Amino acid sequence: MIKGIAASAGVSVSKVFKLQHPVVNIEKREANVEEEIKKLQDAIVATQKDIEAIKANAVGRLADEELAIFDAHLMVTQDPEFIGQIEEQIKNDSVNAEYAVHEVSSMFIGMFESMEDPYFRERAADIKDVTYRMQTHILGLIIPDLTTINEEVVIVAEDLTPSDTAQLNRQFVKGFATEIGGRTSHSAIMARSLEIPAVVGAGSLLDKCEHGDSIILDAIDGAIIFKPTEAQIAEYTAKGEAFAAHKESLKALKDAESVTTDGHHVELAGNIGTPNDVEGVVNNGGEGVGLYRTEFLYMDASELPNEEDQYNAYKTVLENMAPGRVVVRTLDIGGDKELSYLKFPHEMNPFLGYRAIRLCLDRTDIFRVQLRALLRASVHGKLSIMFPMIATIQEFRDAKALFLEEKKNLTKEGVAVSDDIELGMMVEIPAAAILADQFAKEADFFSIGTNDLIQYSMAADRMNEKVSYLYQPYNPSILRLVKMTIDGAHKEGKWCGMCGEMAGDEKAIPLLLGLGLDEFSMSASSILEARRIIRDLSFAEMQELANTALNMSTTEEVLELLAKHVA
Repeated sequence: MIKGIAASAGVSVSKVFKLQHPVVNIEKREANVEEEIKKLQDAIVATQKDIEAIKANAVGRLADEELAIFDAHLMVTQDPEFIGQIEEQIKNDSVNAEYAVHEVSSMFIGMFESMEDPYFRERAADIKDVTYRMQTHILGLIIPDLTTINEEVVIVAEDLTPSDTAQLNRQFVKGFATEIGGRTSHSAIMARSLEIPAVVGAGSLLDKCEHGDSIILDAIDGAIIFKPTEAQIAEYTAKGEAFAAHKESLKALKDAESVTTDGHHVELAGNIGTPNDVEGVVNNGGEGVGLYRTEFLYMDASELPNEEDQYNAYKTVLENMAPGRVVVRTLDIGGDKELSYLKFPHEMNPFLGYRAIRLCLDRTDIFRVQLRALLRASVHGKLSIMFPMIATIQEFRDAKALFLEEKKNLTKEGVAVSDDIELGMMVEIPAAAILADQFAKEADFFSIGTNDLIQYSMAADRMNEKVSYLYQPYNPSILRLVKMTIDGAHKEGKWCGMCGEMAGDEKAIPLLLGLGLDEFSMSASSILEARRIIRDLSFAEMQELANTALNMSTTEEVLELLAKHVA
């Protein structure tokens, strides 16, 4: 048995389709500039045709949010800065086209892979996918066509690109296993959309199997078994059938209340990155959007998005989610999330540097455009705005003052704006959690960003493998900060949500419920399971559980407590 990361739940008993892409060997050589520019341009055109064909083939099978990935891929091939740098390298160094593509793409990929936010790290996968396809066209290599699969298989590969995943036909492809990757990779996200079981990051696989071997893919517990016994086949077939029955039963909860056995109600919302993501939240019974990351508007553009473009995006989300609440996080960029068209200072520690609200309060010209767009869109739904990375009361006051100034300006211009906009803040810095009772006098709500709160509290970069053991959501110190934040909000009659990964963690939900969390915001695919869990729990009992956990000493003790008391 080989263990990996369960990225898209399900069980499949099938046979192996061993996927191996052609190897692109990149060697630097001196070449004729005109010939290489022509090769590059031809490869770009061919790549664009491939992407358009793959997208057309996926229409009806992938959700709009996944199809939008291919719009992003086309944008890479049309990006004047990206393509321009490749052409410049060919001209300046008289080098071969595939080498120039490799050099320039490596620089962009490195930039994105160094970013903390998984949403933006995955932009590196977009560039890898597109540039790999460009290089194969330059070199005359052929990428396997997965649309030709016409029998039931589980694909085994080093990795699957978004283009690969988009070609998968659920009728025949019953799952996939990859050597690398994580839960936030594009292939994993698209597998969840297609409802295809997937196990990723499983290490060496290709040298352990042959095309046509029998395979069990357990994407519930993240296990892969090659050449299973008859007994194992029977066991996992039954497990798959039970999972399918459970999944079908969850659909009945789409319109159900998120209420405990003793009548305590909470709100379940979804995290989104683009307007297209709202559909998934609605289809999974989400009561609102708890985190709308607006960075995509800036990351997917070649210049600062203007007020009209932002207004249209916010308007779309608010209308599609109405009457549910939409919590929009203002621009959270800077430090590790750089924009090619905006100059950032070099920093020794960008995670603690010039980013998020700090950048916005310095570059008020950028911030005001976003605030105006949000204010104009506010009449189209129930808007809540939250400021990221707030550390001091003055920062919140300054941000609120700019909001009120732009509201006044728009009113003077005769533009309609809502008078019912909540202004809140992300609680992701320990200083804000400790002072939550005072912040609650200023803010209308809190949303706890556990990803940063944990790494800042433990002084450990969660992307650093050497210290990743310190990323401990269940550490009593973190639970106390969460409790402090919730109590601070409630003391002033305000609500408190959570939009970090912890909010959708099935083990954490009972504990967070007991701590008094009002709103849980998570990936859309997690909402129905979270609702099932909450509807089976007693709020009073979970309060007792949480109080016990708060007085423990270690993460291990808390996990042991949860294992004993929560099914």
